Amino acid sequence: MGATAIARARLPAERRFYSGMAVAILVTVFVGFARSFFLRPLFPDHPAPPEPIFYVHGAVFSAWIALLMVQTRLVASGRTDLHRAFGTFGAALAVTMVALGTLAALIAARRPGGFVGVPVPPLQFLAVPIAGIALFATFVSFAVAQRRNPQAHKRLMLLATLTLVTPALARWPVLGSFGPPAFFGVTDLFLIPLIAWDLRSRGGLHSATLWGGLALIASQPLQLAVSGTAAWLAFARWATGLLG
Repeated sequence: MGATAIARARLPAERRFYSGMAVAILVTVFVGFARSFFLRPLFPDHPAPPEPIFYVHGAVFSAWIALLMVQTRLVASGRTDLHRAFGTFGAALAVTMVALGTLAALIAARRPGGFVGVPVPPLQFLAVPIAGIALFATFVSFAVAQRRNPQAHKRLMLLATLTLVTPALARWPVLGSFGPPAFFGVTDLFLIPLIAWDLRSRGGLHSATLWGGLALIASQPLQLAVSGTAAWLAFARWATGLLG
């Protein structure tokens, strides 16, 4: 069987893999933000952000997850023309997410009660969303640059979306109470199916999986190491002070 025939035979499995990953991410984010956003009326006693911007922030980030689902299904159904058409919207949405995410993180870090549902000092925890936003922007930028390389593009977009999993896991019941090592560790578990898929489909790791996964993992202890330093706390106080 030729290389082209092998690639065609692998397409259905590849589509199932990316669809499954999209669903897993969707469920994880939904559970994490169910009490404070998605199912807010059912949990009236659960703390929720008082500022309206967080509901805009939640809607925009939810739109990204929905777009991931749509884009995955479009590719699975062979509608690559629509997939490319939605790509421009996705790039604009990503820029909006970076701006909104940064602003929301600063507002939450300045709030006396800190980040809703996160039992970590707010200025210290600010390192987590800021690093996540930086990683998200980096992965999306590389994904856009590699849009003509489908295998790299898919993996980079998946890695970008995985950066949204950590804030959701930080708000999971029980899990969030164990702090950053717990929700970082569970985030890393999402890399296992991607690694397994690479080994199965390619016989080795794709460069995007290797370097992107290493960047994601390496950033986590770095965030923990930096977040408690005097330099970071001084920066966090300065950054939040920009809001007035």
